[in-house]
Amino acid sequence: MIEFFLSLLSVTFAVTFVRSTVPLLLTALGGLYSERSGVVNIALDGLIIFGALAGAVITKQLDAPLGAAAPWAGWLGGMLVGGFVAWIHAVLSIRYRADQVISGTAINLLATGVPPVVLTAIYNTSNESPAVEHALPLWGVGDFKFSPPVYFAVLMVLLTWYVIYRTPYGLRLRASGEHPGAASSMGVNVRRIRYSAVILSGVLAGTAGVFLSIGNLDAYVRNISAGAGFIALAALIFGQWKPLGVFAATLLFGFLQALSIKLGGGNLLPDTLVQALPYMITVLALIFTGRSRAPRAVGKPLD
Repeated sequence: MIEFFLSLLSVTFAVTFVRSTVPLLLTALGGLYSERSGVVNIALDGLIIFGALAGAVITKQLDAPLGAAAPWAGWLGGMLVGGFVAWIHAVLSIRYRADQVISGTAINLLATGVPPVVLTAIYNTSNESPAVEHALPLWGVGDFKFSPPVYFAVLMVLLTWYVIYRTPYGLRLRASGEHPGAASSMGVNVRRIRYSAVILSGVLAGTAGVFLSIGNLDAYVRNISAGAGFIALAALIFGQWKPLGVFAATLLFGFLQALSIKLGGGNLLPDTLVQALPYMITVLALIFTGRSRAPRAVGKPLD
């Protein structure tokens, strides 16, 4: 048992911890922008999958002509695809006043059906894409190396805090999610703010997907998100819709995911319990944050 706890201080566990946290952090920050503006984004998991698929496919297709530059193009493609799919959610939710939960759920369902079709059409396989020759590079010292989205995620925590609390855009964003009528009467274009926030959530969730497919692995594989979008949504609630709170919550959930991997590798607990551990803790976290106050206008269509 002592050896097990000492192993949690190893570089290997630290690397696993960081890699487990990053997709949750990027996705939760994206959800923060969307929900702070007043739009519920249940589609986060689907956005991760679309970003991961686009990142892997674009990188593979550009491997030969672009070489080491291909994964950077794949990253950009994953961001754009994530933003485009999020734009669809925004149009349905804002322009057509569709139920935001149903719209997001529909995108998640699309994310289960579209990738096999795309993979079959391009590679004649439905489960995974071929391995890319050039994945995103690893930066760091010794064994403590990570792909660029890891450093981007840390930067986004600081940038999001600054944007939310220190810029006119952040003030308008918060006003749009709390009192859209009052914000509109003061000249704020609430619709434009909401569109931009939802699209930004797709860009960040798409980046999380790119990290999973070509920043952590070298291909897209089926169910690559492993429910990360839903855990990120829980982290957003647990973090009280605040940048630093979300950061702390994703660190907790990332640690639990890394711990489940460690426990599974050591055969200390039954595999089924190990796999369920992060989700069980997520449910418990939501129970104990039942009094969390969401933005007042979140989920409410504009008049």
